[in-house]
Amino acid sequence: MTDLAFMTITEAASRIATRDLSPVELTDALIKRAEALDPQINAYLLPTFNAARTEAKAAEAAIAKDGAKSPMHGIPYGLKDVYDAAGTPTTGHSRCYADYRPAEDAAATASLRAAGAVLLGKLSTHEGAHGGPSFDLAWPPARNPWKPDHFTGGSSSGSGAAVAAGFMPLALGTDTGGSIRNPAGLCGLVGLKPTQSLISRRGIMPNSFSYDTAGPMVWTVEDCAIVMQVLARHDARDPNSSTRPVPDYRAALTGDIRGLRIGVLRHVYEEDAKIAPAANAALEAAYGVLRGLGATLEDARIRPMGEYFDVKVIAAESEIFAVHEANLRERPNDFGEDFLARILPALLVSGTDYVAAQRLRRVMLSEFEALYAKYDVLVTSAPSLAPRLDAWAPIHFWSKHSSLTTAFNVSGGPALVQCIGYEGGLPISMQVVGRPFDDSTVLKVAHAYEVATPWRATRPTMTEGATVNPLPKVPGPAPVTLSQTEQDELMAIAHRAGITKLNARNTAHYLSAAAIMREMIGRMQRPAGFADEPANIFHLLAS
Repeated sequence: MTDLAFMTITEAASRIATRDLSPVELTDALIKRAEALDPQINAYLLPTFNAARTEAKAAEAAIAKDGAKSPMHGIPYGLKDVYDAAGTPTTGHSRCYADYRPAEDAAATASLRAAGAVLLGKLSTHEGAHGGPSFDLAWPPARNPWKPDHFTGGSSSGSGAAVAAGFMPLALGTDTGGSIRNPAGLCGLVGLKPTQSLISRRGIMPNSFSYDTAGPMVWTVEDCAIVMQVLARHDARDPNSSTRPVPDYRAALTGDIRGLRIGVLRHVYEEDAKIAPAANAALEAAYGVLRGLGATLEDARIRPMGEYFDVKVIAAESEIFAVHEANLRERPNDFGEDFLARILPALLVSGTDYVAAQRLRRVMLSEFEALYAKYDVLVTSAPSLAPRLDAWAPIHFWSKHSSLTTAFNVSGGPALVQCIGYEGGLPISMQVVGRPFDDSTVLKVAHAYEVATPWRATRPTMTEGATVNPLPKVPGPAPVTLSQTEQDELMAIAHRAGITKLNARNTAHYLSAAAIMREMIGRMQRPAGFADEPANIFHLLAS
């Protein structure tokens, strides 16, 4: 079972194609492993194991009759529970959507079904692909299989945990500010946020219309290329879907990166969002590997990461508030506290603030062009060395003022996270960033590094029947330091928006975080030129 559980898509596809491995055998092994071990990490929100066995039998019969129709034929996978699968609930890990059953598959789900893949079930996420880790929801949060008292990263939390634990070789995630790359980094996976618009977002519960990106979470770069070949396609029903031809991603994995120019964004983790010494040392070693493979590396700079964070948060929090507006008015306290602490400060964002953020994004996009002309890819740190679950509090989202990942949501191009070592039993990861629609070069560089290093041979050790510590208590709100007049003003803003039913704890979350949102709005630059149009999902990157 262990050998099958840790088999990559590449390995399994080869064995299935030659009839050396049955999709039924593989699916049964993964189901048995999850049934034995998932109680320790809660990767699954809704397993669909009976349906999976049926799909695996159908795949086996079809392959026996006509051969495998794609490398994904008979390969099991899971969906972050924001992707629709016809007839199966899509809850977004939220009480507010527990009864929602979509009538059709998301576009990505449909693509995998058409390729013959086998759906094992829905996976845990941070609520609404946003707030978390949360300890007050109807279902528990996912835990990190490397150390179950530690964070998986989010919001594709169950996806990260499930692949790392050997429950499946592929899970789909979404990335709005780092939600594929955070759990990929903390769980030791390969996670790709592709160029925005390459994979259709139709049938995915929205977080931010301007920033949401769908993508794969796997164990190896070659697996990532295989999945991208299935998922990257034009969808006329997604207004942001690219019409560009899809390249052969697997063909890019030559192992040869001689002569490639790589810009090292060292300031990102040495000045803006400082990382642990062990992670810093692992990055330097990784840069040495890339140099040894023939690439040329030199330091480069972008804006301070906090500036991208501000632009993204001001726009994206406004959009997710709009998505959930009806439930925020009618049943706000059915959401988790962490979700509310993130989303309620959007009440302070005016229409002009939102437009200014989108205009500044356009300026930032133009600034990246000089780097794209000079370098084939950029490299920097990824989230690493997962913190403990009990170290989290909702206010941390607001008080960090920066992010290792969000700048590359703003840029819209591909960003891949991969493991570059371990420290204290936890993964350390690197981020490879590319120009929009040059996902192939990002995959090429990551693959060359991967095959030159030993890190893919190490997996978490999990023992059936092992006990884990109880989840932490729900963190309380941060202290409210505002004057009564300021508090009254903020509550009046909420009431004018129809938010009148908050309980005392959620009111305190709003008041403590709203003050930070106000500071964020105040420090955001406001483009003055008439030509600085807003970035727009309909023409930002698609054509």
